[in-house]
Amino acid sequence: MKKSFLGLVLITAITTNFSFAQSRKVAQPNSSKPVPATKPAQVGIEIPFVNKVLPNGLEVIVLQDSSVPLLTVEIAVRNGSFTEPPDLNGLSHLYEHMYFKPNKAIYVFNCERARAEKNTNYFFGAGCAETLKLKPEIGDTAYLYDIDNIGMTSNASTREEVVNYYLNTTSSNIETALQYMSHSIQVPTFDSQELDDEIRVVVGEIDRNESNPFYYLDRAINDRLYFKYPSRKNPLGTRASVLAATTEKMKLIQGRYYVPNNSALVVTGDADPQKVFELAEKYFGKWPRRAVEPFKEFPMVEHPPLPKSEGVIVEKNIDRDGAENVFIQIGWHGPSIGKDDASTYAADVFSYILAQPDSRFQRALVDSGLATSASINYYTQRNVGPIQVVLVTSPERAKAAIKALYTEIAQFDKPNYFTDEELESATTILESRDLFDREKLSEYAHTLSFWWSSTGIEYFRGYHKNLRATNRDGINRYLRTYILGKDHVGVALVSPRAKAAANLTETDLIGR
Repeated sequence: MKKSFLGLVLITAITTNFSFAQSRKVAQPNSSKPVPATKPAQVGIEIPFVNKVLPNGLEVIVLQDSSVPLLTVEIAVRNGSFTEPPDLNGLSHLYEHMYFKPNKAIYVFNCERARAEKNTNYFFGAGCAETLKLKPEIGDTAYLYDIDNIGMTSNASTREEVVNYYLNTTSSNIETALQYMSHSIQVPTFDSQELDDEIRVVVGEIDRNESNPFYYLDRAINDRLYFKYPSRKNPLGTRASVLAATTEKMKLIQGRYYVPNNSALVVTGDADPQKVFELAEKYFGKWPRRAVEPFKEFPMVEHPPLPKSEGVIVEKNIDRDGAENVFIQIGWHGPSIGKDDASTYAADVFSYILAQPDSRFQRALVDSGLATSASINYYTQRNVGPIQVVLVTSPERAKAAIKALYTEIAQFDKPNYFTDEELESATTILESRDLFDREKLSEYAHTLSFWWSSTGIEYFRGYHKNLRATNRDGINRYLRTYILGKDHVGVALVSPRAKAAANLTETDLIGR
């Protein structure tokens, strides 16, 4: 199943070239040419989704595009590692796996079919007399006759602040898809044998990740950035916590988070919004609302600020084809949605300014030959999003590259570090990427789910307008609040041979 863990996504990008390769040329940083006064003002593109909240609290979000008769149906739940104390770490991910196991509706369907076909062996062997007592709760299951013949594909992913389940099919199957999703989310069974099987599958995923040296780079920085509550930033979980999973723990997660007033139904593609709202009410409207909002009863933890800067060297065999590289990440606590929204927009814009090939940042670190790639990134989160600089260099240039990096960081808020044209270009590129991503609505459903869960969908509705409102003062406030002079964590991933050649120290990694 497809997974989307922040750290591993970052690592993949590191190994391929983390910088955004844009073909568009932007002004040189020493250019003082102003944006023409006659240029029409831009206020940001619109994201034309519509939404409605059902009486039980389920939010329904529809982004219609009828250019092709395809649609994606997705359920998003505000769950993930940010809800997990150590004993539950990784169980949101395990729960995701259990979603795909037979639910009560499937058991009722199989028993009804056995009865109709007079298959007494199955009927009595499966305890169908007891199972069919669930029929009033489950309702119609006839749609399951066709479920394998409608060209449906399904998958799911677990991140820090969202778990999403989705299927893709043709628009004529919208009602079947919604009915299928409603039973999958509302009436799981958590069969003990199925759970044991999936525990082994998830432990296998942990084993595969632990065989990748970049996993240790990710863990080294996140476990120190979020030192008091590291489990809250580790969607994969630990072997010990996953092996200790039980049916009771699955039901605990279900009772806390798998409720309509902590979930969203997202539909993208060839779907009329009014019809979606009606079908959502039909199939999800009786889903019982949780009496107490989950995050009122189980509030997010407060990650404390770093007590000091810290450098760490992770030594692993990472040489490939005789090539040696030093992989460096430097991390800070970034802004949290709901506490400092303005800085989240500023962080995105500033990251894109520095990503451009002609930026001062790229010229100082990449064009100079000190690094093969360099970037700064902010990951939008409600519960303290990380800011990370990623640098790939050689052992011989590592010390000089890190020194040059910290020299650049110290200049971030200086008036000439980027031009007004670069600021304008960054917001345009961000908008263009969103428009491009919207061309594939099966993927864009995941984008809507992510923003809904971490920020609330209204944040995303106004995202581009607020990007356009970002100015130099806002960027400088972001930089001075979260980066400049702030405690941070610096981690280097090196092979034993590269470590000896680089002669790096922990002090180097924090810029001292």
